[in-house]
Amino acid sequence: MKTLHLISGGAAQGLVRQLQERFAASQGVAIEGTFGAVGLMRDKVLAGDPCDVLILTGEQISDMAPRGQIVARSARALGRVKTGVAVKAGVPLPAVDTPKALEALLQRAQGIYFPDPLKATAGIHFMRVLRMLGLDEKLADNLRPFPNGATAMREMAAATGEGLVGCTQVTEILYTPGVQLAGPLPAKFELATMYTAAVSTRSTQPEAAAALVELLAGDEARAVRQAGGFEAE
Repeated sequence: MKTLHLISGGAAQGLVRQLQERFAASQGVAIEGTFGAVGLMRDKVLAGDPCDVLILTGEQISDMAPRGQIVARSARALGRVKTGVAVKAGVPLPAVDTPKALEALLQRAQGIYFPDPLKATAGIHFMRVLRMLGLDEKLADNLRPFPNGATAMREMAAATGEGLVGCTQVTEILYTPGVQLAGPLPAKFELATMYTAAVSTRSTQPEAAAALVELLAGDEARAVRQAGGFEAE
């Protein structure tokens, strides 16, 4: 079976996994995906790593198009993904809908799990939220950053102890067993990131790549996207 190379922000990992068997059955092509912080994934594309399809933020895709990295008119929006707050599965859901409630939860936390504060969209934003709350230095010993949100959530799910909290994109929370979504960040701190899929100009299988973009972004997968945390424009 042929293989299609996908480079993607971690927010879309669960979506791709939900659809990869369907794609393989219809196209006879397997998906080899590399997922991580969007800044790092963009760097991989620009460095020339094998890539047939890329999924990055809409802004990043728009910036890359003039560089000749994207096949013209191949970009399709997958939807907006909010940044949310996670707690361990099975514990009572705390309030996170106001800055005061979020601050109280974070101050009670024994460990705070989140993605790369330099390369990951949610990680960069979460550190900004901590600074706005005046907690970045106060809670420094309890911060648990990881290379990407999926890894942060897996580590949080595996960790023992009480009072564990996570912050990453909603999709990564919903697709990780062992954690649950308490809710999106309060409106004052809301971050909703548009994700877009496109065909790479370096694709060795442009027809299959275009078919994957259509599957991910088309009507057939609308319910899968919504269930996984992608919101329509």
